[in-house]
Amino acid sequence: MGLQTPLFAEHERLKARIVPFGGWDMPLHYGSQIEEHHAVRRGAGIFDVSHMRVVDLEGPAVQGFLRGLLANDVARLQARGKALYSCMLNPAGGVIDDLIVYLHDAPAAPTRYRLVVNAGTADKDLAWMGERSKGLDVQITPRTDLAMMAAQGPQARARVAEVLPEPLRAPAMALEPFFAAETGDSEDGDWFVARTGYTGEDGFELMLPAPQAPALWRTLVEAGLTPCGLGARDTLRLEAGMNLYGQDMDETVGPLESGLAWTVAFDPPERDFVGRAALETLRGRPDLRRFVGLVMEGRGVLRGHQKVYAGDREVGEITSGGFSPTLERSIALARVAADAGAALTVDIRGRREPVSRVKTVFVRHGQAVV
Repeated sequence: MGLQTPLFAEHERLKARIVPFGGWDMPLHYGSQIEEHHAVRRGAGIFDVSHMRVVDLEGPAVQGFLRGLLANDVARLQARGKALYSCMLNPAGGVIDDLIVYLHDAPAAPTRYRLVVNAGTADKDLAWMGERSKGLDVQITPRTDLAMMAAQGPQARARVAEVLPEPLRAPAMALEPFFAAETGDSEDGDWFVARTGYTGEDGFELMLPAPQAPALWRTLVEAGLTPCGLGARDTLRLEAGMNLYGQDMDETVGPLESGLAWTVAFDPPERDFVGRAALETLRGRPDLRRFVGLVMEGRGVLRGHQKVYAGDREVGEITSGGFSPTLERSIALARVAADAGAALTVDIRGRREPVSRVKTVFVRHGQAVV
C-alpha cells in the first residue's frame, strides 16, 4: 500500500482503478480513460493532484535564495499571485525537478513564495532546498495539511466558480493565466486558486485544507465535472507538449535539450543560479540535441525509449509517446541529434515506421495544431 490522498475514499466510492504512482495510491481511471480525456477537451474534468507537494517559503532572504536556486528568475514576478514555471537544476545542469512558483506576497519586498513540486521528487527536493538554504534566513514549510485538485477544460472555470467560497468567486474569475488568488485566514480556511494547468486547456488548481477536500470534490462532480485519473492526465499533457519529469528530463538531462530553454533566465548575467555554468557551456552549441514532436504516419504506437533513425543512422530516442485520442493517431516527444533532419523513422518491434517531425505542441484548447 502506498500513501493515500485526502480524496482516496472518494476514488474508491467511484470505483476507480487504483495504481501506485510516486509512492501514492492514485486513480488511473474511473472506467474509461478515453472518455475522461474527451471530457477535459470538450467540457470539464476534475483531477486529484494532492500527491503533489505544496511548499511555502518565507523569510527576508527568500527571494535571493530562490534566484540562486531556480533556473528561471523569481524577480520577474511583479504582482502578488503571479506564477512562473521553472526547473531546479543540479550543478551539472541536470533537472532535479520542474515546478511552479507563486509570489505569495507584495512584489516590492517579497518575503513569501509558494512552490508546487512533483510527488516522486518531493523528498529529494526538500532535502536539496534545505541544504542550499543553510545559514540563510529562510523557512521552508511542506504544506501537508493541504489537498489539491485540478479542474480543467473549456467549461471548468465557470463551473468551479459557482461553488467557491464567496470571497474567492469574483477574484478567481478575474484571474489572468498563471495568476493565483487566495482567501488567507478566513472562515473558509486557507484556500488558494490558481489559473495554471497541465492539459492544454483552461482551468483552476484548487488548494484547500485537507478536511474540506472531499466535500468540494463531491460538489464539483455533482456540478458536472468528470472525475479523471492519471491515464487521461498523461494523454492530455502529451497532446499539449508538456514535459513529464523522469521521462522527458531528469538529473542527467538539462532544460536546453528538453524543450525548456524558455524557462531559463540568462539575464541578468550576474545572477549565478545553480547549474548556470554548465548551461553556458552548452548554450549555442551547434550539436545540441533538439526536442521535437513526432506523429505516426501509419499504424502503430509510439512509446518511450523507442529509437529514432534518419536513414540507417540512429539519431535519437522517444522520451514520451502514446495514442492521442484527439488526433486519433500516435504521437511522441523525442530527443534527436541536431542534424537529424525531417525524414525520420522509429523502430517499432524491429520494423522502421515513418513519422512526421512537428513542433512539440499537438493540441491547444481542444484544436489540433499539427
